[in-house]
Amino acid sequence: MPDPASAILVIKLGALGDFVLATGPFAAIRGHHFEARITLLTTAPFADLARDGGWFDSVWLDDRPRWTQPSRWLALRRRLLAGRFDRVYDLQTSDRSGWYFRLLPRARRPEWSGIVSGCSHPHANPARDFMHTIDRQAEQLAHAGIASVPAPDLSGLEADVSRLAPPPRFALLVPGGASHRPAKRWPAEHYAALARDLIADGITPVLLGAGEEAALLTEIAAAAPGAMALAGQTTLGDLAGLGRSAAFAIGNDTGPMHLLAAAGCRSVVLFSHDSDPALCAPRGPSVTILRQARLADLQIDAVRDVLGDGRGSG
Repeated sequence: MPDPASAILVIKLGALGDFVLATGPFAAIRGHHFEARITLLTTAPFADLARDGGWFDSVWLDDRPRWTQPSRWLALRRRLLAGRFDRVYDLQTSDRSGWYFRLLPRARRPEWSGIVSGCSHPHANPARDFMHTIDRQAEQLAHAGIASVPAPDLSGLEADVSRLAPPPRFALLVPGGASHRPAKRWPAEHYAALARDLIADGITPVLLGAGEEAALLTEIAAAAPGAMALAGQTTLGDLAGLGRSAAFAIGNDTGPMHLLAAAGCRSVVLFSHDSDPALCAPRGPSVTILRQARLADLQIDAVRDVLGDGRGSG
């Protein structure tokens, strides 16, 4: 029997890793409200991925108005009211998304799953911030009547990567990450040494990154002749397509590794003291987590040992 709600809003603004981890909840909401009109409110970097995923009937872009821009807040308020939503699933659960609830007049507030005070379906677990994102969101949806939430899954995402000309046998290396958190990065020279090792095994290292990471990819490729750098050339859909064909992926705790793991790629994710895999790591039978308090101390042999003599099955 379909849920009686006919118009649903899902709020998920980012970042990439968090967005990928929310794809399980997206699928669960779609399955629970299978006859409803479901809209996602997100930010521009994730709009195409959201549209391609098949979970939503429409995708709205949030331009994240500043507190000093009242006209834009009023425009957002008008848009939310015009949507006539029966229920909102706030998967962002931030101060900002809480204010979106407060924008609405009390008499016209829809049912709301989230953490903002006064919402109809609060996730009131005081330990929620100590839960893995997947478990936290599953429990939030359970409190709103959705009992089953699948794992993140982007294995069916369509992507034609032929323009990138991937080699017959390749592995993906993701050496970047947030520039303001350098402790989350394995050193470039370690990636270069691993890339040379892969080349000797007949596996082409394909380096992924964007924006300011281009210089890092260039540095690694120069130190490992034969590596292929795709700085700034890949969409999120391309990452999923490459992940399905790669022998494996190795990278830091950064968004693209979440996407590759959700696409089904065998993934080795490197963590330092700067983030806790118990709270935010990709999960799955093809995911291995390696953690060293100081990533510079993580030896290349430790990564090689995880990969085994075959260096993957691709």
